[in-house]
Formats: sequence, structure tokens, C-alpha cells
Amino acid sequence: MGQKPKKEPSFEEGLEQLEQIVKQLEDGDLPLEESIELFEKGVKLSDSSRKQLEQAEAKVEILLKKEGKVEAAPFELDDGEPGA
Repeated sequence: MGQKPKKEPSFEEGLEQLEQIVKQLEDGDLPLEESIELFEKGVKLSDSSRKQLEQAEAKVEILLKKEGKVEAAPFELDDGEPGA
């Protein structure tokens, strides 16, 4: 029997895991190998979260077009800066 592919975390779970990884790396108490592994995991989580966000953005644009609203405005953060 083959292994099941590992399920990607939800967007919220991914962000929570990224926060934990950043805290661990900022503490600086980890051996180099473990730090590199955590960094690699963080990059993968970041990529996964970015893809999920892009998919959600595409769905919103499709829904806006279906409602007859053709113009899509960029998402803005609370500080007025465009979101990434």
C-alpha cells in the first residue's frame, strides 16, 4: 500500500505554523540543521498559503464578474497599503 499524500494545512493553520516557526528561529536556540529544516518548512508553508490566497482572490473576482461588477479593486490593508 502506498502512503497517502500529506494534506496541506488550511490557510489559518499555515499562518499559525509560520508564526511558531518564526518564533523558534528568532530565539536562536536551535542547532543549525534544525534551523535549516524549520526554515525549509516555513518556505513550503509560505508557498502553500500564497497559492491558497491567490485561489481565493480568483474566486472573488469570478463572483464579482457574475454579479455584473467588472472592476476588481486591489485589497488594502488597514494601514492603506495594498496587500501582497
